[in-house]
Amino acid sequence: MTKSASLNVNEGKTRQAVNGFLKNLFAKKVVDMMLVPLAHPAGTNVVQALVADPAFLDNADVFAPVMPVNAARIVQSITRLTPVDKKTAIVIRPCEMRAFVELVKLHQIQTENLLLIGIDCPGAYSVKYYPEFVAEKKTSDEFVKKYDRWAEDTHLRAGCQICEYPYPLTADITIGVFGGDPTKSLLLHADTAKGEEALTKLGLKIDVDNDAVQKRQAAIAKYIPEIKERRKKFFDKTREEVGGEEKLAKVFAPCIKCQNCRQACPVCYCRECFFISPTFELESDKYLNQAEKKGAVRMPSDTLLFHLTRMNHMGASCIGCGACEEACPNDIPLLKIFQLIGSDVQTLFEYVPGRSTEDALPASVFKEKELERIGEK
Repeated sequence: MTKSASLNVNEGKTRQAVNGFLKNLFAKKVVDMMLVPLAHPAGTNVVQALVADPAFLDNADVFAPVMPVNAARIVQSITRLTPVDKKTAIVIRPCEMRAFVELVKLHQIQTENLLLIGIDCPGAYSVKYYPEFVAEKKTSDEFVKKYDRWAEDTHLRAGCQICEYPYPLTADITIGVFGGDPTKSLLLHADTAKGEEALTKLGLKIDVDNDAVQKRQAAIAKYIPEIKERRKKFFDKTREEVGGEEKLAKVFAPCIKCQNCRQACPVCYCRECFFISPTFELESDKYLNQAEKKGAVRMPSDTLLFHLTRMNHMGASCIGCGACEEACPNDIPLLKIFQLIGSDVQTLFEYVPGRSTEDALPASVFKEKELERIGEK
């Protein structure tokens, strides 16, 4: 039995209605702090901000189609050492939510005092492209009402065009768009007891199993098969492009081993990375000897090994947010490769990253009949 409420939208101003809802969370003492995307004063980006003064929420823009940083990494930096001691709302996208869940399972996020608010996600443009979106005087209000055609926008990041979970898998409250008219109202769906308590404190009329919930579920059920078909074609094409050692080496040829992808990835969490450890701090004669032995050695060294190791390390938890590709200065199509490998690994282990904190990480559990279909008896 689900509980929900409706959030009225006046004159098609979806953003304004959402910001009013967020302000009300402060006014009714539901939260004391909030992590939420705010429009940058320059007008050319939307950035995550930790808000203590609700007056700043006039600049919130949760449906803006840009995601410069996966917010789960920010929550990790805030809560890894100690949990927050104030009631804090975290407003995040579905991929950020799934990364959040993976980091909880990896003991990188402490969840005490957090209220998770998820959104049905319109996807994100590259930070490089978003200023063009703004320059054309487009707004998130216009973009969000095209919810049934989001993935058709070829300017969206690749991961967004093939995202099979554009809705939160787990949240305390979901701001729902699918199946409704976001120019008139939004669905506030409570997925947990904490979410129900928050909606009740706001003084909203609570409905049980209302029509809006069922319409949203039906719209999602209709939308997802189209995405899965697009996703299959995307992976088939990727296999042709990167299959085999030579093709893979060609794709990674522009890599300068800056490790921006590692820094941006929300689930690549190791504080002491193998690739910045003494293992890769060699005396000069080691490099010279390798060059003499092989005739030439690429510098910086071990670029392909770096990416293969990352795939092995976090493939099962890859949530397809595309932060790695967005961070690459040389435009290597990392999302294609990591999502292809990650999807294969996840299918093999029947694992959906970020679905639930109750799902054990594949590498952390042993199943007696695991991998039998590939000859492991």
